[in-house]
Amino acid sequence: MNDTPRNDSPDTPLRFNFVLVHGAWHGGWVWRSVMDELTGRGHRVMAPTMTGLGERHHLIASATSLDVNIADIVNVIEAEELNDVVLVGHSYGGLVASGVADRIPHALRTIVFLDSLLVESGQCAFDVLPASVVDERRESVRGSGQSLGMPVSGLKGTGIPDDHPLAGWVLRRLTPHPLATYTTPLLLEHPPGNALPCTYVHCANPSYDTLAHVREHVRSRQPDWGWESIDTGHDAMVLAPGLLADLLERLATAS
Repeated sequence: MNDTPRNDSPDTPLRFNFVLVHGAWHGGWVWRSVMDELTGRGHRVMAPTMTGLGERHHLIASATSLDVNIADIVNVIEAEELNDVVLVGHSYGGLVASGVADRIPHALRTIVFLDSLLVESGQCAFDVLPASVVDERRESVRGSGQSLGMPVSGLKGTGIPDDHPLAGWVLRRLTPHPLATYTTPLLLEHPPGNALPCTYVHCANPSYDTLAHVREHVRSRQPDWGWESIDTGHDAMVLAPGLLADLLERLATAS
């Protein structure tokens, strides 16, 4: 059942169900401003926090594989009886979005991969990241004296300047990321995206070099996917929530 009001009249804006999937070290909290933008326009928006992160960081031992986080999002969509969902996966959340699309494509309208990590079936996140990044993250785990989570490395990779008004707010909320979600493979029964309308969005200012290989792969291997660039850094939902909300609404309407 989709209880979001819809009206196809040309004089009435369409209303959509958005499910926003956060990236590594983050939680649903990071979407706060984008949620405010989209709900203010009449859309229904959900931004679940996945197991082991954010306010659920105490469950990090339960995040034993990528499948746990995929199930987090599948279960939200099914429990809320959502359909025609605009699924947005940011960074690590792109892996989760890929798994959700493989399992419940009937519930989805379109997928937006926001500066996201992507792999082929049978690969894990560490298989597609630069070797130097993988080594750095593994070493950070060893140096932390624990084995479950990749420690927070400040604002590195977020694109958020240290003097940004929300820099402190973000830093206070970042939590270690479950290592197992980066070392277990994504297993898909269908090609990535599962034949749904998909768009990859490159956060281009500044560009996140760690994902350069992923972007090249999308360009060469996913010719049917849409491609967009947005003039902001990796954590677009913090840096430019209004601009991002505009883009998400436009992609939803076009799908």
